[in-house]
Formats: sequence, structure tokens, C-alpha cells
Amino acid sequence: MDTPPEEEFDRLAGLASRLFQVPIVLISLLEADRQFFKAHVGLDVCETSRDVSFCAHAILQDDVLVVLDATRDPRFRFNPLVLGPPFIRFYAGQPLTTPSGKKLGTVCLIDSEPRDDFNAADRRNLADLTFLVMDRMELRRLDYARTISQTRFERIAATSPDAIICANAESEITFWNRSAETLFGYSSKEICGQSTEIIVPSSWRPVYEAERARLARGEPMELADKTVALSGLRRNGSEFPAEFSLSTWEEGNTTSVGAIVRDITERRRNEDRLFRLASLDALTELPNRAAWRARLAETLAAERPASVLLLDLDGFKEVNDTLGHSAGDAVLKSVAQRLSSNCETAIMVGRLGGDEFVALFAGNDAIEIGRAAEDLVAIIREPYEFVGQRIEVGVSIGVARAPMHGSTPEDLLGAADLALYKAKSAGRGRFEFFVPSFREVAVARRAFEKELRHAHENHEFELFYQPQVATRTGELTGAEALIRWNHPERGLLSPTSFIDVLSQKPSAARVGEWVLRTACKQAAEWRAYVPNFRIGVNLFEAQFRSGRMLTTVKSALSDNNLPPAALELELVENVLLRDDSSTLRLLQDLRALGIGLAFDDYGTGYASLSLLKRFPVTRLKIDRSFIRDVNIDPAGAAIVKAIVYLGKSFGLKVIAEGVETEAQRKFLVRSKCEESQGYLFGTPMDAMEFRENLFMRSGR
Repeated sequence: MDTPPEEEFDRLAGLASRLFQVPIVLISLLEADRQFFKAHVGLDVCETSRDVSFCAHAILQDDVLVVLDATRDPRFRFNPLVLGPPFIRFYAGQPLTTPSGKKLGTVCLIDSEPRDDFNAADRRNLADLTFLVMDRMELRRLDYARTISQTRFERIAATSPDAIICANAESEITFWNRSAETLFGYSSKEICGQSTEIIVPSSWRPVYEAERARLARGEPMELADKTVALSGLRRNGSEFPAEFSLSTWEEGNTTSVGAIVRDITERRRNEDRLFRLASLDALTELPNRAAWRARLAETLAAERPASVLLLDLDGFKEVNDTLGHSAGDAVLKSVAQRLSSNCETAIMVGRLGGDEFVALFAGNDAIEIGRAAEDLVAIIREPYEFVGQRIEVGVSIGVARAPMHGSTPEDLLGAADLALYKAKSAGRGRFEFFVPSFREVAVARRAFEKELRHAHENHEFELFYQPQVATRTGELTGAEALIRWNHPERGLLSPTSFIDVLSQKPSAARVGEWVLRTACKQAAEWRAYVPNFRIGVNLFEAQFRSGRMLTTVKSALSDNNLPPAALELELVENVLLRDDSSTLRLLQDLRALGIGLAFDDYGTGYASLSLLKRFPVTRLKIDRSFIRDVNIDPAGAAIVKAIVYLGKSFGLKVIAEGVETEAQRKFLVRSKCEESQGYLFGTPMDAMEFRENLFMRSGR
């Protein structure tokens, strides 16, 4: 208690902070009325009272105490450390237990954000880290033992888990405790009187001889009063890693030497494992983001020219969606192996996360780095194999060079990221060097994304409606709801200018819910004119992940007194290709309500016939690309006829999109495609124009 900070404990607390990604780590020691922090990361206090301490609860347990959300735990939700600084939400504490079973305190992890889980692996890692802390505390206890009387020393030494050895000035062993017998394999009876060199391996024999020479000359030992990591030599000739804590003292006219020897084999294993966890990516065993950034910072600090290649796999999401995460993991491992094998001259290759990798090269010659990037594009796009399946993915690479593109890790990685974005948008499967104009484009893009983030809050989104009709008679059957952005400065924007960005934003599910409710309300009003009017609504993929979609659909129907048959939800291929049980169950529940499910842009992607059998779709929408040249392109005409036939065979309705001419309509009539949609029947229009053009003119 109340001892000053020590580097070893501070370093372990810092390692825990990085390993578990928490802002606060404490090594606490408990007394009756307070807790003292031997080491603390992220909290600038040295102690607190025991009555508000989470550790006072943790110390009562044999295992780790985990509080995922303190505000939901009746033991802590009114605790001042939860209600006020440091605003504890997550806590995990492992008791510090001595070899004799006494509990001194805890090693605890604290975060101001709650967590969903603290799994078995996390518990093992915290236990291992606590073992290392206790290991060092036990060593301090033994150091203290050297200062007490010989009698007390021998009593303690007899029960010590560490080997304790004493020798005279001639290096003859005079004391050898039971732990030394176990560790080295010699009994006290046979070892006492022999030279200490019997336990010294050849690897540090020169150091040993130099220390003996100093003693013979009456000089102090250089290693005295220090703890050093060396190795010990067992009776059977094997070596083991050990810590030697050496000391000397005067006994009459002679000098005696003492050594506390601890086998640190298990500690080395734990340290190596924890280092790997903190520094290496668990899947690929490449350096992780933290390790790679540290190496980049070190390289840039030396002011040496360098180049960063930022790699992002093309088509990797489709691998996960179609073949599962096991296939995706196999591809990531293979990519890591190819990178390691083909970047032998790189300073470091790492995985930043997901399907993003990075390589750091010495030098910034554009020709050499361009050649390296070109080689990686070619190597990574070569096919992969997984349980007999051939998998193809590509890679896009952004290249930034130091110092011309940045002198800090943030600037250089940012430049590489902008170059990667350019490579992706330029067609993928290629590399791009960073140029300064990319930053200007990025600034404009961020401004656009910020405007988009506020568009829903400011009620700038509108719905337009495109009529859907019976192909033969032109009679109105329904409409598709299409979102538009009424930008305050740029005017009315079509979905092509913002929908891809919006679909990736956290607000996508909320916007999708607004579209659904607005479209249902409008459809209910128009059914007064066309009793069987049907509204088609496009869905964001985020709505399938929100967990609220079924409830939202039911609510939108009941709030507007709209029958389920009046609503048709349009599904894009990516949703169906996910092929997971939760998506299938959701679609089955929606269909059970009586809601229609339309497969949008059918025939343009990778969807197989098995999807039509597996998923409860009710309509196929023929993509406009097949309709455009249907009267002059026999192949396109054949595809349209095939989709119509396919729909009839599966008992599905079919509608053609993009119908713009009378010739196209007549072809669809001959092909028995029952419904159509396109500029021939009406452009997308707002609700008022739709009502005036399609209802008022007909006298409805």
C-alpha cells in the first residue's frame, strides 16, 4: 500500500488496456476502508473509499466479476462512480490471490460504454494477466524477505515457491531450499559445498566468471541488488528461462551471495501469447492495426522515405454472402499468405480488419512501388479453392508515398485511403497513386454526406410515384414509390446521386421506415379511386437487420387501414443472396400476412432458380436493360420471354420495367407479360401530379 508507481506494473496495466480495448485499467489493493491503485491507466486518482469500490465485490469471488452494464445492475446502478465520473458502465475484475490463497485486491477493466459480452477467452486472458501481476508482487515479497533476519529468512525460504540459494565468497553453495531441489534436480545434501557454476549454462558463463572475479578482488558485483533474466541449468542438462535476483552481504570478514531464482517458463508463454493477442491478427497471424501503425510511426519518425499500399478485396462480401464465413476466412488466410510470400522486401505487411490489408515498403520510387502494386493485383486475383469450390476475388490498392503525401501515420494512411477510393470507383482490380486533388474531392464528399445525414431530419426527402398498368389495356393497377431528395441548393435529386451513400448510413433503416409509412398512407387514399390499387415499396438492406421490419409493416398497414394485398415490397438480389435463416423467416412472415414480394431487376445478377424455390417471392420485375432493345435484339427478346415463362411456371406474376415505346408494349402483349411500368405510361411524379394525371383525367 502507498508505494510509488513502478514500471513493471504500469506496463502490465497498459498492456491490458490495449488487449481488452478499455480506457481504464486499475491494479487495486484493498484495505478495510479504502482501495489503493498500485497502477492506473486512464484514471488520475491513486485511491478511493472501499464503500463505492466495485473491487470490494470482485474480491469476494474466486473467478472474474463481470458487470456488462452497471446501470442495469441493482448492486451498482446508484453508485456515485456510475452516476458521476468516471461514469462506469462496464467492469471486469479478477482477484489478486497469493499462492497461500489470500486475496489482496484486483486487476480490473473499466469502460464508460456498456458491453454485450465478456467471453471465456476474455476471462482466460484476464486471469493470465492477473497471474503476471501477482507474480511480480510475489517477487517483491521475496525481495523484502532478504532484509529480515536469517532465521525468519530460512522459515520463509522453506515455504517459498521460488528457489533460494546462498553461497560464500568462493562460490560454494551454503543454502539450498526445497524449491531449489525441485527446480534444479539436486537435493540440498548433495549440492551444498559444490560450486554455483553447476547451475550456470554456457550461454552466460562469461558473465558468471566476471562476477566471481569481482568478488575475489573485493569489488561489488555488477548484478547485485538487481533482478535479471537469464537461464538456469538443470541436473538433466536442460535449460529453462529464469529470473535471478542477486544480493550480497558481509558476514564477518567475508562476503556472501544470495540468489532467488524463479522459473519464468509459464510467464514467458503467457507474455508471448498476450503479445500475440495484442499485436497479431488472430485469423491471419499478420500484424494487426495497432502493431502496424506503431511500425509506420517508427518509420516516419526516422524521416526515411517510405510507401504505403492500402489493399481492399473486391467481391469479398459476395463470398461471405454466398459461401459463408468459413469460406471468407479461408480466402483471408490465403490472401495473407500470398502477401507475405510476395512482399519479402516490405518493412511490414498487416491486416487492418475485415478485408483490408496494408503493406509498408522502404523507399518512394514511383516506378518500383507501382510495379509492386501491379504484381499484388495480379497475384491476389488468381483463383482460390475452398472445399472444391473455385473462388475469385480481386483487389484494389491505394498508394501513398512519404514524405510527399504525408509525414504522420494519419496523413499517410488518409492519403492511401483516398487513392484506394479512387481505385474502387474507377473500376476496381487496379491501383491508384494519391494525388492532392483527391483531398478536395473527399472534402466535397464529406460535405455531401453531412447534408445527406440532415436531409431526413429537415424533411427534405419526398416520394414520387410511377404508375404500373395492365400491359394490354393500360388500366392503372398500382405504382412504385420512388424516393427523391429536394436539396435546398441543388434542387430535386434522383436516387442515383445519393441512394448508394444513404444505404450505407445508420439512418437508412429510419428513412426506409418513413418511405414505407408514407407510401402506405398515400395508397390508402388512392384506393378510393382504384379499389385494387397496389403500392410497391423498395427496401434498404439495413431494414432487414433492424429487427423491427415486421412490426413496422404491420403498424403501417393498420394505421392506414390498408389490406396486406395492397402492399408489395421490392427485394434486391443482395438481400436474397444472403441466404440466412433470419432473412428467410422474415420474408415468410411477411408473405404469411398477405404482402406481395417482388424480385427487383430479375435476370441482371447471380440469382439462381433455386432462390425462386426457396424464397416466397410473388412477382418478378424484368429489368429495363432487357426491354430497351427488345424489338431489335433477339437475345434480349428471348430473355424476356424466358422470364415470363419462368414466372408462369413458378406461379409468379411478372411486370416489365422501362417500357418507353408502343412497339415495346406490343411485344410484351404478345409475350403475355401482364403488367408494365415505364415512361410510356407515366414518369415518376409527386402525389398531387399523380392524382391529377391518373385519377382526375379519368373522372375517378
